[in-house]
Amino acid sequence: MRATLSLLLASTVMLPVTAAHAADNAADNADDARATAGDDAAADTTASNGGEIVVFGQGETRQTGTLSQESISIATPALSPLKAVAKLPGVNFQSSDPFGNYEWSQRISIRGFNQNQLGYTFDGVPLGDGSYGNYNGLHISRVIAQENIGSISVTQGAGNIGIASTNNLGGAVETRSITPADELNATASGTYGSFDTFRGFVRAGMGSPDGVSGFVSYAHYKTDKWKGYGEQRQDLVNAKITVPLGDFAIDGWYSYSNRAEQDYQDFSLEQIDRLGYFADNFSYLQLALANQVADVGANTGYTGAVPQNPAAGTTYPAPYTSPDDAYLDASGLRRDHLAYVRLRGDSGGADFSLTGYYHNNHGQGLWGTPYLASPTGGSPYTIRTTEYDIERSGVFGQVTLPVAMTEATLGVWYENNDFHQARRFYALTSRDNPGRSFLEFQSDPFYTQWEFDFTTKTYQYFVEDKVELGDLKLNLGWKGFRVENHAQPVISGGRAQGDIAVEDWFQPHVGLTYNVDRAQFFAGFTQVTRAFASATTAGPFATTQAGFDSLKVDGLKPETSDTYEIGVRYNTPVVNAVLAGYYVNFDNRIISFSNGAGIVGNPAILRNVGSVRSIGIEAGADIKVTRGVGIYVSYAYNDSTYRDDVLNADGSVYAATGGKTVVDSPRHIFHGEVNFDQGGFFGQLGVDYMSKRYFTYENDQSVGGRAIVDASLGYRFNDHVELRVNATNLFDERYIGTIGTNGFGNRGDAQTLQTGAPQAFFATLTLRK
Repeated sequence: MRATLSLLLASTVMLPVTAAHAADNAADNADDARATAGDDAAADTTASNGGEIVVFGQGETRQTGTLSQESISIATPALSPLKAVAKLPGVNFQSSDPFGNYEWSQRISIRGFNQNQLGYTFDGVPLGDGSYGNYNGLHISRVIAQENIGSISVTQGAGNIGIASTNNLGGAVETRSITPADELNATASGTYGSFDTFRGFVRAGMGSPDGVSGFVSYAHYKTDKWKGYGEQRQDLVNAKITVPLGDFAIDGWYSYSNRAEQDYQDFSLEQIDRLGYFADNFSYLQLALANQVADVGANTGYTGAVPQNPAAGTTYPAPYTSPDDAYLDASGLRRDHLAYVRLRGDSGGADFSLTGYYHNNHGQGLWGTPYLASPTGGSPYTIRTTEYDIERSGVFGQVTLPVAMTEATLGVWYENNDFHQARRFYALTSRDNPGRSFLEFQSDPFYTQWEFDFTTKTYQYFVEDKVELGDLKLNLGWKGFRVENHAQPVISGGRAQGDIAVEDWFQPHVGLTYNVDRAQFFAGFTQVTRAFASATTAGPFATTQAGFDSLKVDGLKPETSDTYEIGVRYNTPVVNAVLAGYYVNFDNRIISFSNGAGIVGNPAILRNVGSVRSIGIEAGADIKVTRGVGIYVSYAYNDSTYRDDVLNADGSVYAATGGKTVVDSPRHIFHGEVNFDQGGFFGQLGVDYMSKRYFTYENDQSVGGRAIVDASLGYRFNDHVELRVNATNLFDERYIGTIGTNGFGNRGDAQTLQTGAPQAFFATLTLRK
């Protein structure tokens, strides 16, 4: 079949892999690439030197990198796919847990664009905008187990033209599953390590070379929090089947995830200094202390809650100075079903695919809040929830036809998303017996603050033409979409309701590559528009009705980006390297200014801050020092700045952001890695560095740079038994893991930081049949 570039980008930065299994896994990845992108993509993916897959974006007209299955397989078990791609040039990933899986603290940004300005897909299926309270998708760690990932691609620009996303202003992350093996097979692994972490994984598969093949897997993961009390756990089921039908094939996928995470507390710099690096929320084991702090907060009028125990007085127990120092626990609960069915094939010279998908989500975010006391029982706390229910389905497809000397591709995507969201409060039984678990879904609320039904309809198409003229290849095309948002209140609670839509039927994508001996030059231009979010906690509906109406009167405009890229790739049997430069104009950036403590849940203040300019370079190199020993390095310099001040209606300055650096956009990111695979032993030692990050729009508050070292060491006893040890934060660095967990403010210290996980070790035994 002919390559269909617009389905997914096969140009790759394939990082060093373990040689003993490289040949088998390369074949698996080649099959997977054919299933989704065609033979040309598979050829790129399987280009190798000495059995190692180490291709840098060959053939693509934009900056792109891909991690292979082998790169992911030797990483720490339960590792988030998003943390795995942090080694690619220009990717800023941060989290406060060792695995990068804790969703409240999980952040990724590229070239100054934050995670909800990037696109995410799984086997082409849209996963939404990556937000914590996701209204139109889910995080990839709830979709697929680490062992079932075939590859992960990152497009640092604006994503490929055919991606099913309407928010990919600054790039895209595309994850693909492995292809089922064509024989009977089984894999089992067990992991144990720091913080009483346990993870078990089993997979059974069957198939024949010319017949039906498939697999079913189950993963269970549980770990204690590395500070405070509580746990984080997940059960994940994956199933995939492929049915060949002559020139056609049917692929099917199903995943089920049940995830529960007790949260870490968010802090300001002052709180970290006063309370200590290992401070955290209260648990039920500290109920008397928690009640005392909440009682003082109510008695002094700090929380505005009705006092439940005036005898507690007005003096906080040291070292606490407010109820915001520690809440009565918090958690995130998510239950998801995701399925797709795909028909693909080659008929009469036309290469096509058609995919239908369905996603169902039920979720709650819980906070033990002192800002509203239980109406009975005398507890100074209630459980405050934000509740999520997603029911979305869609279809996308494309066809590629040879036309004269070109290949023309036409693709379409439609999605209907019904999203229900509510803010509710649940009473605790008494001061001494809460009677509720933060790891279980809550029921029987005594108060609903607001409740909304959202409907979002997405219509998208794209056209692309690929022209090859000897060593010169041109990609010409455009995409367009219309997204309609409707917000209907059940209980408005003063939040915004109404209708908005974004329509942009022409977003051009132009690129070229030119080959000169072992060098390949590339350049491109991409224009992208972002649709509005449909949620009470994100986008235009996150503010008050008055604020929403004011935005519409002022001419609410969608965010847009124009990205210009140029670069060169170089490939020899010893060195594979890339150097790229970019310039991005980002217009109509809408910023949500935090308004009070996050737990209070005040409506956001939304402002159009005008333009943002990003300019930078990205470089990477994979060097084979000797047989079985390699070095990988990547570096990125990024300068993202706001171009305008934020003004009030009377012309006065609301925030002096002009010329300031974009929040959470480090200027320097570096990743270095030494890896080896010899005589049954394999391993790697890597360092990840990022420079200073600002967490206020006026740049008066920041956290310093940090360098974190991770390592792995393993031994293969034979083709069936493997043992490895992984270390995270090897030198036990103290650092700020995540910034912006409660948003960003104009100026001053804020409770929006999380400290990073300390040194940890994990051992994994894997059996294969």
